[in-house]
Amino acid sequence: MNTYYSGWRKSTHSAPDGHCIEAGRTSDGTVSVRDTQFHGNSPVLEFTKEEWRTLLDSIRTDPH
Repeated sequence: MNTYYSGWRKSTHSAPDGHCIEAGRTSDGTVSVRDTQFHGNSPVLEFTKEEWRTLLDSIRTDPH
């Protein structure tokens, strides 16, 4: 997968305590996720568009 990440965004639902994640995209459309607690030095999880959509759909249908 691609290692160039851009456009990191943090959810507006994030709490101010610093325990948040950011999502961004690589130049090939891969969705990347990292932990903001590490100030840009976080390990990055990468998902294809289809994997990301499946993950979000799963979270939306069963938030617990």
